[in-house]
Amino acid sequence: MKPIIKTQSIGSWPLAIALLCLLAVSASAQVLTLDSVLRAVDARNPMLQEYTFKVKALNTYTNGAKSWMAPMVGAGTFMTPYPGQMIMDEGDKGSFMITVEQDIPNPAKLNANKNYMASRASVEEQGRAKQFNILRSEAKNLYYKWLISKQKMKTLQENERIIELIVKISRIRYPYNQGSLGNIYKAEGRLYEVKNMQTMTLGDIDETRFRLNALMDLPYDTKFEVDTTTQVLFNFNQAVYDTVALSNQRSDVQQVNKTIDAMRFNQKLQQAQAKPDFKIRFDHMKSLGESMPAQFTAMAMVSIPIAPWSSKMYKSEVQGMQYEIEAMKRGREAILTEARGMLAGMAAQLNRMQEQLNTYETRIIPSLRKNYETLMLAYEENREQLPIVLDAWETLNMTQIQYLEKMEEYYTMIVAYEKELER
Repeated sequence: MKPIIKTQSIGSWPLAIALLCLLAVSASAQVLTLDSVLRAVDARNPMLQEYTFKVKALNTYTNGAKSWMAPMVGAGTFMTPYPGQMIMDEGDKGSFMITVEQDIPNPAKLNANKNYMASRASVEEQGRAKQFNILRSEAKNLYYKWLISKQKMKTLQENERIIELIVKISRIRYPYNQGSLGNIYKAEGRLYEVKNMQTMTLGDIDETRFRLNALMDLPYDTKFEVDTTTQVLFNFNQAVYDTVALSNQRSDVQQVNKTIDAMRFNQKLQQAQAKPDFKIRFDHMKSLGESMPAQFTAMAMVSIPIAPWSSKMYKSEVQGMQYEIEAMKRGREAILTEARGMLAGMAAQLNRMQEQLNTYETRIIPSLRKNYETLMLAYEENREQLPIVLDAWETLNMTQIQYLEKMEEYYTMIVAYEKELER
């Protein structure tokens, strides 16, 4: 039987915290399901946390997007003569002046700027989803590799038991001239080959555990086990034939869509530069001469951005962004076209691999097992030679290992297929 894995929505801090507590307080290795591993990756992986803080930063910037410039306040003299100049009357002494100035931005510009800043956060959110899809696929590959290693270890342990039995029988028969010393050594060599393969498999399991701990941001030596009851099955998805559905499932396409939206908001921001800005200014002047009245100046100013020497800048920005949008649309089409081709190809390959695995399970391995068992029975009855039995066992052993390697390739292909679909 092969695992059925259904990826659910990820993002559970309480579950991740409970997972850590469970692993920390228990000395024995806990069994973690694939969903538990994926939730921990989603909640704790530093690469994903980086995107989370980027989104928070952009949302914070958005809160201040409609702010005005600070007012300007100044003080000094106004029309004051240089020292040593002849003063004809009191009015020539000048004045002491206080000035206040405030820029008043156009509300349309502020709204356009706020919308643009908010759209940038959605781009980062899709970037996080894209990165999580990569990490989720890596975690699945490691988890399935561990499952295969567990099955391989079980097969190797069974083969060790079989070869030990062969060695034991050959040693019993040797004193009665029913076997040769060379055959005994050959059988013992096969036994140590099996033990060596077990050591390599245990090393693969340790490496996989360390890498999964890194993805979950747990201490590298945290002990846990995979759920060996996990089933993995390939289920063809009809989204391959629906461009809209495929587009909605893929975060990289959604990131392009959000980037296009942000670019359009930026276009509106640049188009808003054609609207005027305002400024008010008030000056208060107190004469330095006696009996001279206090004076003031009040001014309101407006910019003229439609002047030809200033409008060229924002018009060029708007046109350039439109070209960039068209380029991103073509890139989006290329992504979807390539994805559909890859998914169709992988689906065909997975169907062929299913047939191969089924042939291994129902035809090849049972036939080789029967061949070995028949020769082993004949050897026990002293009707067959040990080298023939060893060859039959070795063929069965290598075929079982090939079957597991094919299954690992099958699981890897399923992960690649689900990665393209973001499942």
